[in-house]
This record gives sequence, structure tokens and C-alpha cells, in this order.
Amino acid sequence: MRDVLKTSSYDFELPSSQIATFPITPADSAKMLVFCREKNEIFHSTFRDILEFLPEELSIFLNDTKVIKARVFGKKSTGANIELLLNKPLFMDRYLVLIKGKVKVGTKIFFDEGLIAEVLELNEDGTRVVEFFQDENSKKRLDFLSLVDILNKIGHIPLPPYMNRDDEKDDETNYQTLFAKNYGAVAAPTASLHFTPLLLKKLEERYGLNYLTLHVGAGTFKPVDVEDILSHPMHSEYFEIGIEAKKNLDNAKKVLAVGTTVTRTIEYYERTNKIQGECDLFLNPMNKPIKVDYLLTNFHLPKSTLIMLVASFIGLEKTLELYDIAIKENYRFYSYGDGMLII
Repeated sequence: MRDVLKTSSYDFELPSSQIATFPITPADSAKMLVFCREKNEIFHSTFRDILEFLPEELSIFLNDTKVIKARVFGKKSTGANIELLLNKPLFMDRYLVLIKGKVKVGTKIFFDEGLIAEVLELNEDGTRVVEFFQDENSKKRLDFLSLVDILNKIGHIPLPPYMNRDDEKDDETNYQTLFAKNYGAVAAPTASLHFTPLLLKKLEERYGLNYLTLHVGAGTFKPVDVEDILSHPMHSEYFEIGIEAKKNLDNAKKVLAVGTTVTRTIEYYERTNKIQGECDLFLNPMNKPIKVDYLLTNFHLPKSTLIMLVASFIGLEKTLELYDIAIKENYRFYSYGDGMLII
């Protein structure tokens, strides 16, 4: 038996050919591995047939965050090229970012549309704090929505690094959920990328759908690089649960979370009773879900907090068993890949 507290226990070998770099069309034709815990049964299906596996009484929750064109390319005053990835807004119109290229406090980076970033802080974890402005003389800081407007003109969809390709025009729709509403994410809640308008309509008609918001940050891709998983400094992400969603969540008899972000948001609320703020909950086999009953999710990176979250539902050994089956059955992995339903 593997030690659930050891990061190395969550490792597995994945052929590079099974890393999905483009989505399948139509979206609901993606494969779906279904694991029924009560009967310990496994089914191989597709997303379009998901209603066949769901119980009658069910409350479904989805994440309506919207991906920002968060990757931008600019230059320093020296002419050196710089790549900047917006992570999230902080207080007082300051922003947490990642920067490829050498910078120091006071460095200015120049982008198209007159956008300028000035580095304010260098953090030990490699992140940077910057402010953005367009007029170098007045230096009026840009608020978040003003910044998003500019990034929508000059930025790029921040595809995960494992796709190993530049973003294309189609990614602007493919890497965005059908119900994306609130700008703030730098990664899509990928379990929701499998829905088509017709499938969403069927789910809405049978169950009704509930939406909450968690702005997925770059930390979601950060591998766990400590030996003991409980020593991992969990990233935090802003979340918000509206009044209607809160009421439905409080009254729900059975809950299906569409994705790991929805799971963490609901479980954080259940533990803290907070409906907005920063969620830094780390679910793993030593910290299991107490509110979410069923999970719809993609297949995740080795040694990631996301595969550990899956293990919080079904245990480490079963998680690795299902991943091994998925690999043998040629499932496609990661953001544009296939998925798994745990019931």
C-alpha cells in the first residue's frame, strides 16, 4: 500500500500521446469514465450520456468564472522581450503576476495599446506585484475591468504549459465555458468544457443548475514539490457564492460538483460559512469532502493537488487504479481531455 501522505505516491506514467492539445468536437462526444462507489463498478461512456448515470434528486453546481487573455508580450526600456502572465488582482489596483525575463523593483514593461506595467515587489515564490497604467505621466492605475478590456485586445489565452503550443483563435471559445460570466480566471474550469448547449438544456430541465464563482489561478498547475503533501503551501483563489446558490446549497440533499474548483468552493463554504473571499482549501485523503457527494472532473497531472482531491473522494489506490485503466483505454488527459464521473 502506498503512503497517502507521500507526494511520490501520486505519481504515474502518462504517454505524451495521451495529453490532449486540442479539444474533441462536439464537446460532449468526449469519453467519460464512470465509477460507481456503491457497487464498485466502472463504466465507459461519453459526456452526452451523463444523465443516464445521475440520480433523480440532485443539485448540480458549476463555476461561471471567465478566462482572461492573461498572457501578454512586451519589452523593457532596453528592448529586451518580456512575457507577463496576470495571475490575479490584489488590493488598490495592484496585481499578482508571473514574469518571464529579468526584472527588478522599478522595472517598466511596455505593451501594445500603450499599456505599461511597473514592478513593485519581487516575491520569494517567483511571483511579482505590479501596477498597470496607460499614461506614463499621470500614472493613473488601471482598475481590473479597464485592464481586462485592454488585455482582450492584446493578450493571449493562457493555455496550460503542457499543451506545448501557442494559442489559436479557436481557443478563445474552446477554452471558455458556455456559461462563462465573471472575468478573473487564468485557467478554465475544464470539467465544464464538455458541455454543449443541448446537454446543458437537458440538465437544466431535469435538475436546474446552480452557479458559483472561483477564479482559477496559475497555482492550479503548480506541482506539489515537498515530500509530505501536508507541507504543501496551498494556493488561494477568490470565490463568491450568490444568495440563490447558497440557499440551494444549504437545502441540497445530494450535490454534484462539476470540477475541482466547484468542489473546493463548496467544501470551503461548508467549513467556514463564508460566501466570498480567498479559498485555500486542500482536499486530500486526510481531508475528505463533507458536502459534495458526486464529482465530475478531468484527468489531472501527476503529483498535483487536483489528483489528491480526487483521492479524497475514492482513496489513493482506487484513484491510481482508475487512472491506469484510463491510460490503457486511451483516454485523453488534462484540460482538453476526457473526464471521469464519480457517483
